[in-house]
Amino acid sequence: MSLIAVGTMAFDAIETPFGKTDKIVGGSATYVAYSASNFVHDVKQVSIIGNDFDDATIADLEKRGVATEGVERVADKPSFFWSGRYHMDMNSRDTLVTDLNVLADFNPVIPDSYQGAEFLMLGNLDPKIQQNVIKQLKVRPKLIVLDTMNFWMDIALDALHDTLKLVDVLMVNDSEARQLTGEYSLVKAAKKVLSMGPKYLIIKKGEHGALLFHGNQVFFAPALPLEDVFDPTGAGDTFAGGFIGYIAKTKDISFENMKTAIIVGSAMASFCVEKFGPSRLQEVTKEEIDARIQEFVNLVQFDIDLV
Repeated sequence: MSLIAVGTMAFDAIETPFGKTDKIVGGSATYVAYSASNFVHDVKQVSIIGNDFDDATIADLEKRGVATEGVERVADKPSFFWSGRYHMDMNSRDTLVTDLNVLADFNPVIPDSYQGAEFLMLGNLDPKIQQNVIKQLKVRPKLIVLDTMNFWMDIALDALHDTLKLVDVLMVNDSEARQLTGEYSLVKAAKKVLSMGPKYLIIKKGEHGALLFHGNQVFFAPALPLEDVFDPTGAGDTFAGGFIGYIAKTKDISFENMKTAIIVGSAMASFCVEKFGPSRLQEVTKEEIDARIQEFVNLVQFDIDLV
């Protein structure tokens, strides 16, 4: 059930209409690990941190079964830092500061102890780095999931196309799916993406749920209506962590099981947005997760008699 999670471990400064925080732990790999560790207790983290990263966060992740041998600490530089301000709709935001710091020198090395992992989650990074990680693995994982964004489509499209040929699942939002394919229709966009290499496409639609495509099959999972949404930062990575964590737990990569994994990922993302940063994920219990998943079931389950 081992899972390698590759991505950033960083600091964020976040402002939303409901509050602000000056500096809080963030990063794609951080959210993935906190989310996935609720389902699989063999998460192998690959990232890079600076001399300012919180030792308590590392210790907390390790307590949850997250291996950190693949996390490089740079002694003379600070960690990656991002600052952003969200608009009232919480879907759009302005980036205020992006300091790459140690991330500018990130060249991940997969430890020998990580070899043989069955599942690989590639967080949003330079596609050349994602490709490099895949090529370091001596045995191909059962499932490789890749997350990317419009930034890489703008500056590294050829490298992204090459990397897509090596993965099984692509995760993007709806605008990124349209940019990658040039198709407005998400159904047409999905068909194009699936011709690029991935067998599965997951389109994240934020507060409007998520779509799963495979061949001619389509599945839609709604988002849970929430009374309080404080911070959407990391929700997509938390979704990814819940998704791949459940897949790693069940070892079932069928379309039917991925439908359940989408619901699990959506449930985890719904916790993430309730507080700033990963703080809600650090305290969530199994009982709360089970109850939240049942809320999703109740949201979409109905009986109908055809006349």
